[in-house]
Amino acid sequence: MSAPARTVAAPVGSVRRAQVMGIFFLLVAALVLIAFGIGSHSGLQSRLGLSPARGETFFRFPDLVVPSRGTSMLIAAVCGFLGGVQLTRGFGRRTTLVLGIVMLLFVFAFLTWAARDRSLSLLGMLQSTVLRSVPITFGALSGVLCERSGVINIGIEGMLLSGAFTGAVVGSITDSLWVGLLAGAIIGGLIAWLLAVLAIRYLVDQIVAGTVINILALGLTSFLTDQFLQRNQELNNPGRFQNIQIPLLSKIPLIGPIMFDNNIFVYLMFLLVILIYVGLFYTRWGLRVRAVGEHPRAADTVGIRVLFTRYRNVILGGIVAGVGGAYFTLGAVGRFEEGMTAGRGYIGLAAMIFGRWNPIGALGAALIFGFADSLQVKLNILQVGIPSEFLAMAPYLVTLFIVAGAAARIRPPAADGKPYIKE
Repeated sequence: MSAPARTVAAPVGSVRRAQVMGIFFLLVAALVLIAFGIGSHSGLQSRLGLSPARGETFFRFPDLVVPSRGTSMLIAAVCGFLGGVQLTRGFGRRTTLVLGIVMLLFVFAFLTWAARDRSLSLLGMLQSTVLRSVPITFGALSGVLCERSGVINIGIEGMLLSGAFTGAVVGSITDSLWVGLLAGAIIGGLIAWLLAVLAIRYLVDQIVAGTVINILALGLTSFLTDQFLQRNQELNNPGRFQNIQIPLLSKIPLIGPIMFDNNIFVYLMFLLVILIYVGLFYTRWGLRVRAVGEHPRAADTVGIRVLFTRYRNVILGGIVAGVGGAYFTLGAVGRFEEGMTAGRGYIGLAAMIFGRWNPIGALGAALIFGFADSLQVKLNILQVGIPSEFLAMAPYLVTLFIVAGAAARIRPPAADGKPYIKE
């Protein structure tokens, strides 16, 4: 294609995308108006709780009480206005920001409709969002560590499941949650080592190797659960880590109960996001990892040990996934159940992609998935009239939509999934 043709094609493509986005905003406005506005009876109010059910804060916000129908109609008008502006002159580089605003308005309209003539704890839902995003974030961080060095880790689901099983059993035998957590991390690292040997040394297709690990972990944990845990309940009763309130910070209104009144896994999650982000983008180690993931041949010529770097990062990713798996048994449920990870490893991969292989972006994407998961639980409790089977699909539908929408615009590390043979 000639240079003039490329010059013409780029603006045409931009205009087309802007038009599609404007039409999408208008469709959201129509949906909010018809389903949540006209679909609500007049005179009903929605109550959204903003104060914690337990504990004290420096200041307790009063519940947010809004008219159900009026709020939805106002939101529909705002979305329609934004859609009209987008179609006529566009928002330029701020289109993504406007898209985020429209989606937040849609979610608020949906919550207002769901809570019509009843009460919904918005703060409780946000707390649940953070908790449900924990294993997804650990899975996403595991993927970031592996794929930044050029190895695709489809086996995150198996690592999560193995970490959950091992954490429960070892925690029960030793009567120590911390030993169980350490065991979960170790088994995650061992499984990642197996993936590294298959993918790096024997050049097995990385997607196939990861899939095999997932099947192996599911089959093995199911067999061991049936043969041992169901017959010896004392091997499946490790207990759970209790919440740790950070003095003063936990009493900050809204933020305090969400961020600073949680168990150790939540604090580890935020700590790892910071450490991995700083390590990848502000240290020599991170520079070498990214060089191996982008151009291993060039990295090798300047003395970087490509294969060693990949081995190390895959094992580190497995350790992180093992800790995330231990959350299920030691931080949430208090016992192991077959298949309890329920695809969270795959959702973690989607969060990694949507987060652009960036730890902070992966955390943000995991919070979106966690919110979808929390939302379907709350809606089940409120009995909004949507079949529970459809509500249970919410996190996975969000995963499909986000990955499908982001795949065309996001570039993975150049050498991701490509084996390296040292000459």
